Amino acid sequence: NKWRIVFPSNGRQWNNWKQASMFYSANRIQTTKYTWFTFLPQFLFEQFHRLGNLYFFFLVVLNWFPQVEVFHREITMLPLIVVLLASMIKDAIEDYRKYQFDKTINLSKTRVYDK
Repeated sequence: NKWRIVFPSNGRQWNNWKQASMFYSANRIQTTKYTWFTFLPQFLFEQFHRLGNLYFFFLVVLNWFPQVEVFHREITMLPLIVVLLASMIKDAIEDYRKYQFDKTINLSKTRVYDK
């Protein structure tokens, strides 16, 4: 039975509670980075901004050309896939924990102090 205490500092004076509740009806805390639809594209976009991942991706693309192929194609893809998979699992777990924490905060009771 923990209460979250909110102190409004916007300076607005509301005539009635209905007007205030309509204005702030979607007011909630959201610290998650991803949604179900944006997880994969946004994750890949962030990962390929890192120089190391770009380097390994360049090696994978380079090995698909038979003239410059040094290793087997699958062996070249293995380090990149392992690093991306480990980062994906870590980011998914972190984001899910943030989602759970946000959900508990958003469903907690609040007490609002007004002047």
